[in-house]
This record gives sequence, structure tokens and C-alpha cells, in this order.
Amino acid sequence: MDFVQGLDPSKLVLGGVGLSFFLSLFSSPPYNLPIYLFGVYAQEQTEAIQSQQIFTGLLGASACFDVIWMIRNEQNGFTKFMTVVLALYKIPTFLSFLLVMRQRGTPFGGSGQGVTVWSMPGGFTSSGRDGYQTVDDDSYNHQPAVPPKPGPTTNSSAPGAYQTV
Repeated sequence: MDFVQGLDPSKLVLGGVGLSFFLSLFSSPPYNLPIYLFGVYAQEQTEAIQSQQIFTGLLGASACFDVIWMIRNEQNGFTKFMTVVLALYKIPTFLSFLLVMRQRGTPFGGSGQGVTVWSMPGGFTSSGRDGYQTVDDDSYNHQPAVPPKPGPTTNSSAPGAYQTV
């Protein structure tokens, strides 16, 4: 894994875009370029955790589809060699994105429950926040508050006059 930690995911994705763009001139799998272009978006958006998960899954699945595509379709020697290179190139890219997601606290295939991004408004959490009282706090007063008794009022007969309370 030390080898994968030294890799730059943005350069890997851009290399994949270039190689799949070059292979689009020949008889090659048509899905590689769109997947890598989506990877450029997913890599640049640091908040788009679900996009990174989708790209990583698509990249891993497309490596399997590359093998099937090469078996079913005829290619000349150079194009077949470059398609194999692109399929092998997907392995370090896939591992690099898995490592990036792990560093951000997002498990692959999970629901993105790593780092808490949002909490309930009003402090309805177990730890409380911003001076709000939590729901499960033992110091919560269960007795209802007694409303204050209304004081005497004076009624003025003049129209538009203020009343004192």
C-alpha cells in the first residue's frame, strides 16, 4: 500500500482520460472515456463523496468489462496492447481512490457514514451544542412552568389611549 500512497489520484485520472481518448480513435471499449471524464469531476469535488464512490465502483467494474470486451471483439495488435495497458492502469487508479476515500473517513460501499457533516438543528444530539439543552439530559425539569398571574389593568375611556399592564 505504500506504493499507492505515493500516487496522485488527479494525475492518474488525467492519464486515464488521455489514454482512453487516444483509444477512442480505434476499436476500443466506448465506456472508458465517459467513466474517466466523470472521474475528473469526482476527483475535483472534495465534498462529492458519493460521486467518488460511484466512480470507484464504475472503474472497478469496467476493468472486468474490458476483459469481456476484448474476448468478444476483434482488435489489431497495437489496439489490443493499449486496451490491456488501460485495463491494467485502472488497478492503481482504483486503489488510489479507495485510499482517498478511506483517508476521508468514507468506507467504500457504505452509506458515507464516516465524518458527521450535519447534525440536528436545535441541539437535539446526545452531546449538545451551542448551549442548547439536550433531550436526554438528566437536569431537565419535568415540571411544567407556572404562568405568571396577570396584574391589574386600567381601562381608559379615551380613544387611542395606551393601556398599562
